[in-house]
Formats: sequence, structure tokens, C-alpha cells
Amino acid sequence: MSERLEQLKKLQAMDPSDPFLTYGIAMEYEKADDPAEVVIWLDRTLALDGNYLYAYFQKARALSSLGEETEAVDAAREGYRRAQLSGDEKAVEELRGLMLELGEALEED
Repeated sequence: MSERLEQLKKLQAMDPSDPFLTYGIAMEYEKADDPAEVVIWLDRTLALDGNYLYAYFQKARALSSLGEETEAVDAAREGYRRAQLSGDEKAVEELRGLMLELGEALEED
């Protein structure tokens, strides 16, 4: 376990209701190329804050890397829907692009 990951987990244990910390832990697992852990920690992030838009983006990518294309598209769609509702145009565009990528991957299968 990296030192940064260890520090984030200690902080998260002290404040388990902070979605920024769970997201940070997920991104450390992403750096370590552990998509299953990424999904676990992003699910925790989204349970704390269902409008943490980039958690949907990262979750969709992690699920896709695990070969779970349908679930990846579902995560991207939910993030896209929430981004539209919140008016976050940058998140809308990024999630739209990811959905297109995932849709192309599904068509090739």
C-alpha cells in the first residue's frame, strides 16, 4: 500500500462521511491498476454524495476495464443525467464522450 493511500485511509477512518476522501482512495487504487477496488471506493463515494459527478465517470471506466460494459454504460448514463440536472457542462461533455466510447465498445462485441 502506498504511503498516500495509507494516509488517505487513516483520514477516511476519522471522517467516514467525507466523499472527497473516498474518491481520493479510489483514485489511488486507479493508479495502482486495481479497478475492482476503484469500483468499491467509488460506490462508497456515491453513497455519500450521489452528485459527485466525476465518480460516475471513473466508475464507468473502471467497470469497463473489468469487462462489465453494461454496468459501465449504466454508470456513465446516471452521471450524465445528474450532470445535466446540475448544469455542469464540463461533466456533461466528458460523460457524453465516455458514453460514446462505451457504446462503440458494446457494438464491437
